[in-house]
Amino acid sequence: MKTTHLFKKLFLIFFAAFFSASLWAHGGAAGTDTDQCKFELEPGHWIHYTAYQPSVYSAQEFCGKLPDAAIRTQLVFDYQDMRYRKMSVEFEVTKEPEGTRVFFLPSQKHKSGTVNLELPNGVPESGKYLIHITLIPDQGERLDAHMGFTAGTGEPVSKTSYLLYIFFALAGLYILYLSHSGFKAKVDEAFAKIKSL
Repeated sequence: MKTTHLFKKLFLIFFAAFFSASLWAHGGAAGTDTDQCKFELEPGHWIHYTAYQPSVYSAQEFCGKLPDAAIRTQLVFDYQDMRYRKMSVEFEVTKEPEGTRVFFLPSQKHKSGTVNLELPNGVPESGKYLIHITLIPDQGERLDAHMGFTAGTGEPVSKTSYLLYIFFALAGLYILYLSHSGFKAKVDEAFAKIKSL
């Protein structure tokens, strides 16, 4: 098997894996039925949630596991249903299992459909937390939803990120192999030595 053919096969395998749904966030499935970062307010009506710790992990989104405690944390909530935008919304974060309140935003309307909660010092310590969302309509019953998360998990880089790094590294090496005759000769020589063993 020629070395070029081997590189092409490796490149195609990683290219296929890169576009595989199983590698992407929210459980790897299309749609929101398996989205782990959401609250169900009523059957079929959701609020999507994303957490950020931009001072340390500037380009990463988190959901149920935040890598650090006691650092700046943003919790962003999006609700697309127009009728929720007309309701007042209250947010609370509690330390579990004690139920100690660590953050509270009194009820107010967010007509844009996006709410950004800024926790300048994050949550006080590693452990389990619960986000409470209460929607308060002008008339009718209040809607309550809860979602748990952990802080201080120490897992800032997901497996998907590692696979993406590997993919781009291999793609770069393949391009270098095709475009640089000196590098191609060294790789071919190395594979010839491996085959002779």
